[in-house]
This record gives sequence, C-alpha cells and structure tokens, in this order.
Amino acid sequence: MDKIQMVDVKRQYLRLKDEMDARIIACIESGAFIQGPEVKTFESNLSAFLDGAHVIGCANGTDALQIALMALNLEHGDEVIVPSFTFVASVEVIALLGLKPIVVDVDPDTFLMKTEDIEASLSARTKAIIPVHLFGQCVDMKSLMEIANRRDLFVIEDNAQAIGARCMDMVGKMQMSGTIGHIGCTSFYPSKNLGCYGDGGAMMSSDERIVQRLRMLANHGMERRYYHDVIGVNSRLDAVQASVLNVKLPHLNDWNKQRVRAADTYDTLLANIPHLITPKRVAWSDHTFHQYTIRILDGRRDALQSFLASNDVPSMIYYPVPMHEQQGYNKIVRRRVPLTNTDSITGEVLSLPMHPDLADDQINYICDQINKFFA
Repeated sequence: MDKIQMVDVKRQYLRLKDEMDARIIACIESGAFIQGPEVKTFESNLSAFLDGAHVIGCANGTDALQIALMALNLEHGDEVIVPSFTFVASVEVIALLGLKPIVVDVDPDTFLMKTEDIEASLSARTKAIIPVHLFGQCVDMKSLMEIANRRDLFVIEDNAQAIGARCMDMVGKMQMSGTIGHIGCTSFYPSKNLGCYGDGGAMMSSDERIVQRLRMLANHGMERRYYHDVIGVNSRLDAVQASVLNVKLPHLNDWNKQRVRAADTYDTLLANIPHLITPKRVAWSDHTFHQYTIRILDGRRDALQSFLASNDVPSMIYYPVPMHEQQGYNKIVRRRVPLTNTDSITGEVLSLPMHPDLADDQINYICDQINKFFA
C-alpha cells in the first residue's frame, strides 16, 4: 500500500504529466504571462462547464470574494450575513471593506448555513448574504434565494469547495453551484477539487452589468488602459496557472465521481460506530466531497486523531475555532441567533484523507484503524 496522503497532488500531476508539461512550456514560450490566450481560453472553458455563466479569473479565492463585495456598492457599516463555521476568508473580506459580519449557525450534520437563521439575523442595514458551500455540498439555495428576493438582498456564493456540484434553484431546477446567486466565487488553491499549482480564483455571474464591474474592479478599476473609473485592485489569474487549469478542467467531473466513490466506501465501512457520525447528504445538492468530514462525539476527537497519526493516517481539523471566537474577529463579528451547533462541532469535526486517487486498500486501512480505536 502506498503512503496515505490527505491530498495527492503529485500523483494527479504524474497522470497528466505529458500534456501538462507541454501546455506550461507553450505558455512560457508564448511570452503571454498576464491575461492573454490561456486565461481567455480558461474563462471560456469554465463558462461552458458552468452552463454559460460569465467567468472572470482573478488571483485567488479571497480576492474573488472581496471584489464581489466591492461590486455591490455597499456602504461602510452595511451588514453581511455569513456562517461562523467557515474558513476565515468568508469573514475577512467583509471586515476589510468596513462592513459588519453577522454570523449564523450551521446544521450539525451537514455543516451548512442554517437558512432559518437568516430571517432572525436581518436588520435595516443587511445588504448581502454569503452562503458557504462547505466541504463540497451546497447550502439550501432555494430557501435562501426566496429570502434574498423577498428582502432585496444580494447573494454571493462562496463556492471554493463545491465546484462541479449541482444545486436546486428557486424553481426546483438543478443548477451549477456558484451560478444561482448574484455572484459566485471560487478558489483554485492546489488542494481544491479543481486546483492549480499556485494561487488562483474566479468570479462568475449571469448579470452582464455585474460582470462588467467585476472585470473593471479586478483590473485597477479600468475599462480603458490608464483610465480609472473606480477604485479597484490588481487581481489577475496568472496565465501559467490558467494553462494548468485548462488541462485539469476536462477531468473535473470524473474526479468528483471518484471522490463520491471513496465517500461511499467510507460510509459503508464507518457505519454503526457508536461515537462517530458520517457526513449527511442533502436532497437539494450534489456532494463533491472536497472533504470527508466526520464527527467524533464524547470528547474523543483529539485522541482519535493522535491514534491515526501514530498509525500513519493523516487527518485535519477544519475548523477548530469558529469566527466569533477568533482573536482577530471576536470584537467585529456580531450574532443575533444562538450558535449552539457551531460551538459544538468545532470540537468534534475530523476530516479524513480525500482525493480522486485514494485507493480501496488505503480506505480499508484507514477505516480499520478507526474501528480499532473504538473497539
């Protein structure tokens, strides 16, 4: 059995090595490193993958979220609703722009934003919602968009972990994640389901006016060179990274299916362990299993993680401290609902190895070790 990796980017590269090397070298030889053909091709390819939504590449997923908020013309002190159980970027960008993060709880079995908390968290200053499609599965966008439309709120989908998933929209149609709200944002960090070999990100929207503004904001506020109509930022998808993504994108659906297959095996082998809860799959969304995250009850999570490490099984805790308890944010973040589930699951969650090349013998070994721990 090969050494178990949380994410095996090297093996994935070796599978694509000849095509990848040729594409990267061609990009370097072209001398077109900023914007250029590779970036335009990738934006077009990803647009087709997303059933026609416009795509704007940028430097990373955090920039995508920040530029998306900038595009909405919000005012200092306006409020944005976001889950507290999330990676920092979702809240970081709100704070950086002088907006107020209003955090809500998550469902303990799916780790997704509780849409029923949104109504109780609204105020006259609420202007936007950032649903985070965590670990590969989408928030209940049908319910969320009904609230947003009724209250005239913007929706920015944080789709960094769920690219390729389909989610039910307001009319009951399954639509690509990141294309249901006003703006979708994603990351191409190397460990993502679609990852490049450095930083990269993208924004997506079907609203032509929003698309035009996103492009302008990401390019120093310019439409014409040296004419700056608004204050923008410098955030561009690198052409070499775009060439990597152009090679990988055609494989994304198959890779996501392989992740689901691995998750199915985990589900079977980890069933009926008294102190362990496997991840729940919802009816309104696909699950692309960016992470396979279990819950360990009765305070045994850290002991299990140590036991697995001693038996050469890596694991990760996403996320050990919720945003409302982070030192840099606890004076900024506000809440109007109890965060009972968030406070509980931060001491219970444990993510197991998950990637398309995870072999059956590796999954069997991981689950054998977990069963031994609880025996």
